[in-house]
Amino acid sequence: MPDNNKSLVVVQLSGGNDAMNTVVPYTDGIYHDSRAAIRLTEEQVIDVNGSLGLHPAMGSVKKLWDQGNVAIINGIGYPTPNRSHFRSMDIWHTAVSDSIAPDGWLGRTIREMDPNHENVLTGVNFGLGLPRSLHCKEVPVASVGNLDTYGLMTDIKDTQNRDYALSFFSRMYGPNSGRDAIMEALGQNGINAMIGADILRGANDSYASSVEYADNPISNNLRDIAKVMFADIGTRIYYAQHGSFDTHAGELMNHEKLWSDLSVALGDFFDDLKAHGRDKDVTVLLFSEFGRRIEDNGSGTDHGSGGVAFVMGGSVNGGFFGEQPSLEISEQVEGDMRFNNDFRSTYATLLDQWLNVDPYPILGDHYEQHELIGKV
Repeated sequence: MPDNNKSLVVVQLSGGNDAMNTVVPYTDGIYHDSRAAIRLTEEQVIDVNGSLGLHPAMGSVKKLWDQGNVAIINGIGYPTPNRSHFRSMDIWHTAVSDSIAPDGWLGRTIREMDPNHENVLTGVNFGLGLPRSLHCKEVPVASVGNLDTYGLMTDIKDTQNRDYALSFFSRMYGPNSGRDAIMEALGQNGINAMIGADILRGANDSYASSVEYADNPISNNLRDIAKVMFADIGTRIYYAQHGSFDTHAGELMNHEKLWSDLSVALGDFFDDLKAHGRDKDVTVLLFSEFGRRIEDNGSGTDHGSGGVAFVMGGSVNGGFFGEQPSLEISEQVEGDMRFNNDFRSTYATLLDQWLNVDPYPILGDHYEQHELIGKV
């Protein structure tokens, strides 16, 4: 399989997904004692290996697990965990934990993949705004809210008026040797937006599938990712967000809804990939900025550490990677699960083994890799 057919889909679980109620240590007495209000019992979880089980809403993920297409990364995090959403997410986005980095790890990856900016759609975000992980100076990245309505000036219904407006837009942002650096950059961004909108509109029009996705935001995002992927326009990095997983209260109900929507969306997405013969071309990373506290707070959980990540795909070596953190009091870190698995090891693995990109320029150091990829 040519390297340029390989795509990475990153789904950010915003807000701090509760790792202990996602991959549940349901045979551990400390788990049950610590979570009187929100514990999941042996009868409720979807058993995986006799001591760990998936959240009961993760049926589609378990189906992928049974096919050997899901890797569960236990105890994932970074040294000296930070319980601030903003700082912890920034660390995951930039892959830098001891200082504030100017750009994101995926933006740097796109720069390595396409140093001459030949494709303005090498990276595409599906959702509002541009995640910090995709930001990098002079690296174009499209951000799509809804592919069905995506484009420039789509609210202008009259074709002649829209063509006139687009022509004016093109002249306004076109080359002009008299501009300063800021205006030149804005001009280039405008031209990139025009090019990207035109290409993505074609991707939307050419999509056909027998898979009927559920009607929720993450399903819509994964369906749009599939549309762009099947159009073969050179996009390699796809990004979407799902949440909020900030379950301080009402966790049982909220967590179930979040994972039900995501699990169903992933099941539909992989069905779509298989129907189009692309399931071995795509790897999906699910991550969250941190886990939650070991003890519940009466109805939910507060910010913690020792999280869990998932890597999925037809070329993924399924199984557990990294040790499940012990819940023994002597092993806890201020009431949290102890991190034992640096998230940059997962990044390095995906960069090297999947995208064929040297991890060192992206991560600034060498990290031990997992054997995640093996069925290419």
